[in-house]
Amino acid sequence: MGSSPFLLLHEVITTGNFECSSCNMGYLNSVLQSSSQVHAEYGPVSGGGLSQNGKFSYGYASSPGKRSSMEDFYETRIDGVDGEIVGLFGVFDGHGGARAAEYVKQNLFSNLIRHPKFISDTKSAIADAYNHTDSEFLKSENNQNRDAGSTASTAILVGDRLLVANVGDSRAVICRGGNAFAVSRDHKPDQSDERQRIEDAGGFVMWAGTWRVGGVLAVSRAFGDRLLKQYVVADPEIQEEKIDSSLEFLILASDGLWDVVTNEEAVAMVKPIQDPEQAAKQLMQEACQRGSADNITCVVVRFLANQGGSSRTVPA
Repeated sequence: MGSSPFLLLHEVITTGNFECSSCNMGYLNSVLQSSSQVHAEYGPVSGGGLSQNGKFSYGYASSPGKRSSMEDFYETRIDGVDGEIVGLFGVFDGHGGARAAEYVKQNLFSNLIRHPKFISDTKSAIADAYNHTDSEFLKSENNQNRDAGSTASTAILVGDRLLVANVGDSRAVICRGGNAFAVSRDHKPDQSDERQRIEDAGGFVMWAGTWRVGGVLAVSRAFGDRLLKQYVVADPEIQEEKIDSSLEFLILASDGLWDVVTNEEAVAMVKPIQDPEQAAKQLMQEACQRGSADNITCVVVRFLANQGGSSRTVPA
């Protein structure tokens, strides 16, 4: 199985040695970049690491869950920019196939750290990187018949700053002072400002099992989605948090978790688990046991060497 193209594409580092009886984790079909389907035996995967400066540790866990295909991707990366250690973490939930989510995983953070203003104006660099990655993906899709798209929930750690950027309905939640705070907003078409933006651009929102853009797509912002691009933008909402002694950990996850676990429940589950990989696995298992019908991907980042006083949100 070491040569399975799905496993290579997904960059599996550690295979989890745990079971969840309510999830189908036997032989599952993976839709790859080629038109053929490859049968691959794979279960949940997990892994983690520690930053070189000892300021944060991280873990991830990802599973197809009950789905017969895997469209979730994740990235956990530690890099150096202008002599500063930077943490980059992301969850990318694909729809219409895995192509968009895989492309964003492979390119978004590289585009970001190459941005000339990454250190001096990180928020504008993040916004530019999101939109540049989206436009480059759409250019690469010229010969594809199917309209693929992806969410992105990302966290960038630079010095004592945590910048969370979001497009779509994956979500970022922090634990600060023992309490859960959402630091991203799910982009849904029925939100009044999102609906207004879509209608102002000439689109419409209608009910088709849930509220959908053009009666098709259940998120109002995404990478890709060429046919709906005029309305379904990749402009991220960005929120900044100060990394200080009150900031304990961050959770990034696809809606496979959030469909069945509340923000407060997720924070309560992670609190007693110091190892972020074990915490991410616990979240994934819990979502599975609660009957999540989607792929499930969780990233947990623990802040270890915090200094200074308590602080909540710095508005974007």
